[in-house]
Amino acid sequence: MNRVVRELLEAVVLALIVFMVIQTSVRNFKVDGSSMNPTLEGGQYLMVNKLVYFQLDMVRLSRIVPFWKEERPDSRFAVHPPQRGEVIVFRFPRDTSKDFVKRVIGLPGDTVEIRGGKVFVNDSYQEEPYITHKDTSSMKPMRMRAKEYFVMGDNRRSSNDSRSWGPVPEGLVLGKVWFVYWPFSSLQVLN
Repeated sequence: MNRVVRELLEAVVLALIVFMVIQTSVRNFKVDGSSMNPTLEGGQYLMVNKLVYFQLDMVRLSRIVPFWKEERPDSRFAVHPPQRGEVIVFRFPRDTSKDFVKRVIGLPGDTVEIRGGKVFVNDSYQEEPYITHKDTSSMKPMRMRAKEYFVMGDNRRSSNDSRSWGPVPEGLVLGKVWFVYWPFSSLQVLN
């Protein structure tokens, strides 16, 4: 009897560990609306990689790991910070109970400007092969401060994004879109 209880307990503990790893590293997200067309369509389900943007508190880590010295109150990304062109899921800055999906256009320190529908980052024109719904709008230069990202939908004429409400603070970024898993006919991995 003890052996059965022990094996059952081991199975439950293993299941809890697997559950916790999955919960902290990935999440699903349902696309709502057409702002990311044609890359993503309303009703699609996405798998979001939360681990890629996981941040390590270096000061706290230096207290735990012997011989690790870190005086700067800084955090570092475990893999890398959001990169230009990546499709991310984040909490909406004006209402953090809502999550949005958009493409990263501007990084911390960048200046983003739109002239006649063409995007310029630091005065350099950005090729955007994923854009099929072009528009001719313009936007005055907007400089990103430290830990801020400028995001836009791929369907520029139908997107509520940083052009309207400003940059996304780094702390609101939830993860990078990894792949579309539903409907199965739309299965695709995003780069």
